[in-house]
Amino acid sequence: MKRLQLVLAAIAALALASVAAFAADSTNRALELAKVLSGTFQGTTPGNELRLDFRPVVTDREHPYDLFMEVTGKYQGDNVKRQGLLRFETQGRDAYLGYIPHFDATVTSMSSNVARFTDEEANAACGFHLAPQGDGFSGETSGASCAFALRGAGGKWTVELEPGSIRLRNAESGETLRFRRAGTKSKE
Repeated sequence: MKRLQLVLAAIAALALASVAAFAADSTNRALELAKVLSGTFQGTTPGNELRLDFRPVVTDREHPYDLFMEVTGKYQGDNVKRQGLLRFETQGRDAYLGYIPHFDATVTSMSSNVARFTDEEANAACGFHLAPQGDGFSGETSGASCAFALRGAGGKWTVELEPGSIRLRNAESGETLRFRRAGTKSKE
């Protein structure tokens, strides 16, 4: 009988510890991720003259952390202009990042149709999970599913986000793009 009580007490303690650990880790990953990305980032790797602008946009009550992403500049001498909506959701310990492109270059973060998409744009949407890592997040795109949305960025890419920096690496070729928040000094 005493042995059963000890086992039950141990199980109860384990259950309470699990609940406490879950409660301590039930932070809002969507908000954390949006905070890490908000702002302007400049390319720092050779041939990467891209500028990434992430601006908060109000789309609806269910998605309070949406960001409008605009990519402009040159990469390897080619002009680049891409824009779209980033949508974040907390999923357990991770965050889900969804990207819906706007192929109409006239859409901006101030446009009334920022959260309205054509069938082609909606069908091109893609997303992936990011897990907490250090002060930021890391994850990997699924490969083919984001190729149409990101036009020209096919294959799997690893993504590492930290306050003040972004690193994108092609899993196959090793090609790496680094960005740092505008107005901060590089740690490279």
